[in-house]
Amino acid sequence: MNTATLAGGCFWCTESIFLALNGVSQVQSGYIGGQTPNPDYRSVCSGHTGHAEAVQIRFDPAIISYRQLLQIFFATHDPTTLNRQGHDVGSQYRSAIFYHDAEQLETARAVMADLEQQGIFAAPIVTTLEPASQFYPAEDYHQQYFARNAEQPYCQAVIQPKQLKLRRQFADWLKP
Repeated sequence: MNTATLAGGCFWCTESIFLALNGVSQVQSGYIGGQTPNPDYRSVCSGHTGHAEAVQIRFDPAIISYRQLLQIFFATHDPTTLNRQGHDVGSQYRSAIFYHDAEQLETARAVMADLEQQGIFAAPIVTTLEPASQFYPAEDYHQQYFARNAEQPYCQAVIQPKQLKLRRQFADWLKP
């Protein structure tokens, strides 16, 4: 099993996407990339800790590759807005790839270059590439949030459209 750590705005959205993928055994919401030890949701939301809301993904590269994870990552959030995803604003909602080794860094650079060359987005990609640092799991009530709260208005308005896009574009990569 390998590990990928990605930040694409609200971790509730990002977690729900990656939990649906074949070859992914675990997705944990949490915080990474900041300077405050043992952050909690309230402190991260203040924007003063430097952490991003992120997910840590355990995956089997024999079933789904890191490149495929990144393709889904870029297709299911807006990597062109600095420190913002929709109405969520602040560095804690930044688009970031926290790479665990040189191979992940090179793959991320290659995927981003491919997307830029193809002109997929109307604006430049601003996703940061940051070395993975200490990952702090989020509080229990954030884990599998969409699965437990799918009927909430936020989930219906923000997460559900991402789920539909995932099903349309990546149906072959989803768990049965």
